Amino acid sequence: MRANASRAAILFDIDGTLAPIVQHAADARVPEGTRQLLVTIARRYHVVACVTGRKASEARALVAIGTISYLGSHGAELLRAGWTESVLDPTVREWTRRMGEFGREADNAELRRLRVRLEDKGVIIAFHWRGAPDEDAAREAVAEIAKRAEDAGLTTHWGRKVLEVRPPVRIDKGAGITSFLEDTDVDVAMYVGDDATDLDAFRALGQMAEDGRLERAVRVGVSSEEGPSEIVEQADIVVDGTAGVHELLTILAAD
Repeated sequence: MRANASRAAILFDIDGTLAPIVQHAADARVPEGTRQLLVTIARRYHVVACVTGRKASEARALVAIGTISYLGSHGAELLRAGWTESVLDPTVREWTRRMGEFGREADNAELRRLRVRLEDKGVIIAFHWRGAPDEDAAREAVAEIAKRAEDAGLTTHWGRKVLEVRPPVRIDKGAGITSFLEDTDVDVAMYVGDDATDLDAFRALGQMAEDGRLERAVRVGVSSEEGPSEIVEQADIVVDGTAGVHELLTILAAD
């Protein structure tokens, strides 16, 4: 990567990768040392981006670097470096109102009693139960929401103590980064992630390399107690938690 920095893309998940997992997503922070390394990497490599389930504007506010790009809502929303506003994929834009309605219908007194937290990501509605007084009961309530969503023709995706309800169109990090890299002049790409949604990105980079779009794809899995075993199994390189990501960044930023 360092030897071919001018033709390299480096893509990062945020939560659990750049920022440690916390009880409330709004409290997440990218450590300043990690952020400074990202600033250095952004100057050195041709393309640097964060790919996240968060809204793109929230991701930029969290990472606090305007010279890199952000793919929000698992790639359905693009905020390129230097842009002031993000652009939502037109195939999912029409679902924004319907998803908002589903979120309002699901947000009832029982969920609040169980301390299940609803996060409106625009075209994605997330239900978090991390830190609930009774996590088992909270998860059961969220499972009922998943059933209602599926009965309504929506799609569900389970993560680390979170359920995401999405519209029935393709929204995943693999599709997002494939589209994002389509018009970029890069030969090698690296993706760093820790959760099930990052497996789509792993597969997409592998497919791009197989198709000859990339000379090389590097998939970095961030191991954790809660993360899926597939992250480690499908990775080319494995690092240990956000501390391991910091070490990786240090190597990438070195002269």
